[in-house]
Amino acid sequence: MLREIRQDLQAIFDRDPAATSTLEVVLTYAGFHALMAYRISHWLKSMGVPFFPRVVSQLARWLTGVEIHPSAKIGTGFFIDHGMGVVIGETAEVGDYVTLFQGVTLGGTGKERGKRHPTLGNHVVVGAGAKILGGITIGDNVKIGANSVVLKNVPANSTVIGVPGRIIKSQGERLPDATMDQVDLPDPISDRFIALEQELIELRKKLDNRDSNPRL
Repeated sequence: MLREIRQDLQAIFDRDPAATSTLEVVLTYAGFHALMAYRISHWLKSMGVPFFPRVVSQLARWLTGVEIHPSAKIGTGFFIDHGMGVVIGETAEVGDYVTLFQGVTLGGTGKERGKRHPTLGNHVVVGAGAKILGGITIGDNVKIGANSVVLKNVPANSTVIGVPGRIIKSQGERLPDATMDQVDLPDPISDRFIALEQELIELRKKLDNRDSNPRL
């Protein structure tokens, strides 16, 4: 557990330019506090301790605004940026070096039993307010845009935006390391409208030329 905590701490410095010192992170980062409480509650749960794991997780929720079920499985290098409103359900599984922004939910749909929460691969980035619901799988190196609602499996090396979430970029190679950028996500619908507008302009030009040259 100590190794995981060290990697979680290092992940903050790797991905948050506002982090200036270890003392600052340990004392003021709510996401780090919630994650430490989860590490403790998950360890207690794995030891078969009843009741107290949920007490620890609920105390962390009251103090940090982040709710992580003790039974969830979270890898190393995990980073919750700003934290408030993040929810990670009981059967959720999170890989290594994953980043969640504020307001993210890894939840269930309320209709199934057993594995009812999502599984996230390694190096996944989930934008602010995004909801990933159900026992679906999100592949490695996936980037999910802010406020997206993802209800279906997403293959590795993809970018997802929208409600419901749709894949707008997928490739055989890992996405560039600029995966923290939540601004420059492509918008295929807007691009298509622009292309249609350009086609209409070209058609109008052809019609105008035809009207001005009846012999053509």
